[in-house]
Amino acid sequence: MQKSWNGKRYNNLNCFLRNKFGEKVFKISIDAGFSCPNRDGKISSGGCIFCSERGSGDFAGDRRLSISNQFEDVKAIMNKKWSSGKYIAYFQAYTNTYAPIDILRKKYKDALKEEGVVGLAIATRPDCLDDDVISLLEEISKETYLWVELGLQTSKDETAKRINRGYNLDVFEGSIKRLREKGIDVVVHTIFGLPSETEEDMLNTIRYISALDIQGIKFHLLHLMKDTALINLYESGELRFLTMEQYVRLIAESIAILPESVVIHRLTGDSPRDLLVGPMWSLKKWEILNSIDAYLEREDIYQGLYYSTNTPR
Repeated sequence: MQKSWNGKRYNNLNCFLRNKFGEKVFKISIDAGFSCPNRDGKISSGGCIFCSERGSGDFAGDRRLSISNQFEDVKAIMNKKWSSGKYIAYFQAYTNTYAPIDILRKKYKDALKEEGVVGLAIATRPDCLDDDVISLLEEISKETYLWVELGLQTSKDETAKRINRGYNLDVFEGSIKRLREKGIDVVVHTIFGLPSETEEDMLNTIRYISALDIQGIKFHLLHLMKDTALINLYESGELRFLTMEQYVRLIAESIAILPESVVIHRLTGDSPRDLLVGPMWSLKKWEILNSIDAYLEREDIYQGLYYSTNTPR
């Protein structure tokens, strides 16, 4: 039986938030001024090899500004697209649980004070969720809607080491368990097109994720950006970009593998044009999204189609 989520064949974030809050809700991306243990030497000094100098927060606010000023600046930009709605304050850049508890609490609470905020989204690493942080997140979740984003990227150990992720799957799974015990929603990031990964490797990551107690997923296409460690692999010929046709098909197959309950927060990522080395077709965001919708329709694919067996099409 074909499923539909406000006309889409997958459980999309826009539909989920509208159903939850009764109106349009959009995210305000914030750079709270944090660092990352994969950059400051605690784990590594190089960071993940694909990560930009802004810690994957290239479209977030200016970290030199207060949370309130960033919020207003980004909100003004978003209001050009949507004249009204509610907001999720999105702590996006770097590792947003990597600071003393009193600093974390103040920054989270500052965001919650902003008019129209109905929830927080906090992007972090699974190895930066100690007991004190988990307790704080539980405290916040009792005040507002909260989800925590964890960057898995891949379930393949060999690739994880190559991209310098810095933690193993046991840590990832343990963090999910502890967050879920507190009733906190978990959103997982995955990247398609990582060095040396086959299409089967990418789909295996989705099969792995689909068996976990998660509530959301973000799909990203690997973007090669200037001044990242990934450049070296590209220049040596060890990194080859996916084609748009490959990516669209892989996303469609992944959607079929996921359970219907998992909210799809993103189907492709963004990269600043001036930093992007490739693939350049990734700049055609709406063309990609429309192609995914068309592929799902043409092949009669919808979310959950193969969840029970996890059999690829």
